[in-house]
Amino acid sequence: MKAEIFLPEDYRPAEDEPFMNERQLEYFRRKLLVWKAELLDQSAETLEGLHDSARSVPDIADRASEETDRALELRTRDRQRKLIAKIDAALRRIENGEYGYCEMSGEPISLKRLDARPIATMTLEAQEKHERRERVHRDD
Repeated sequence: MKAEIFLPEDYRPAEDEPFMNERQLEYFRRKLLVWKAELLDQSAETLEGLHDSARSVPDIADRASEETDRALELRTRDRQRKLIAKIDAALRRIENGEYGYCEMSGEPISLKRLDARPIATMTLEAQEKHERRERVHRDD
């Protein structure tokens, strides 16, 4: 069991400190855990809402509208479920010491990118290259 790492409330990772030091890793670990908790809370609210709205609506137009809303909500939750899996993978990378490094090049991912998208697995350049390649193959 690791010792608790002190992290000031206003701490933000800086370029002038060693990359992925204990404080940075703890900062991103906490950020990911908070994000995951928020998503799980929203999912619980959705389940309650779906359970409460499972009533018979006699008007066809109202029923169609309710079904459309339910489908949209379920699609959103499915996206969030996939996001939770990515958050869990990022937390595992933190534990394994692989977090913050591009899976394609092995180069450090910028702190700004990680702060904006803590589940990032590639540098911005590698991500752009990957997306260009995807677009080319999708057009085939």
